[in-house]
Amino acid sequence: MRRSLTAIFALLLILSCPARAQDWQLFEGHWVFNESASDSTDKKVEAALKAMGQRVQTRWFFSRDKERYRGGPEDQELYDRISYDRQLSIDYLGDSYLFTYADNWTRPVYTDNRSRSVSLTGLSSLEDISWAHWEGSTLIVEGRARDGGFSEERYTLINSGQQLRAELYILPRTFTAAVEVVRVFDRIP
Repeated sequence: MRRSLTAIFALLLILSCPARAQDWQLFEGHWVFNESASDSTDKKVEAALKAMGQRVQTRWFFSRDKERYRGGPEDQELYDRISYDRQLSIDYLGDSYLFTYADNWTRPVYTDNRSRSVSLTGLSSLEDISWAHWEGSTLIVEGRARDGGFSEERYTLINSGQQLRAELYILPRTFTAAVEVVRVFDRIP
């Protein structure tokens, strides 16, 4: 009886501990966007605009205009990077991740529970900030962009770790409906 209680306790202890020690290493690497396995960001932005009551210009059937909604205000660059960039590198630095997008645009993602405080004199130098935590084998990244909006990204490895699935929930401060898009990246060896 005592042996079975000890085994059950040990199993419960193992299951209750988040898988942290090895997961950060699995996410590290260089990733390239897989368009055929991903949602169209433009279509998802249009869906959010329609949900807000905005009129969306009709695109012609033969139009190859991609990244139609990329390039908004500078304080919304974070949204453009996570939803349009075709390259992503992830490095673990001990108490943070470093996400590097196209054009070497970098984004630190903190895992040490730091907070952000801003003085009134510091409002002009406001920067994007992102935090991460684990939920099982999913890396959850929460971001605050310079415009005061919010993003939540859920990163999961699929296909034996050869692909990275990113479920994005993006809510710029000027939007009343979120842009929800799924992007898939292939690992570059």
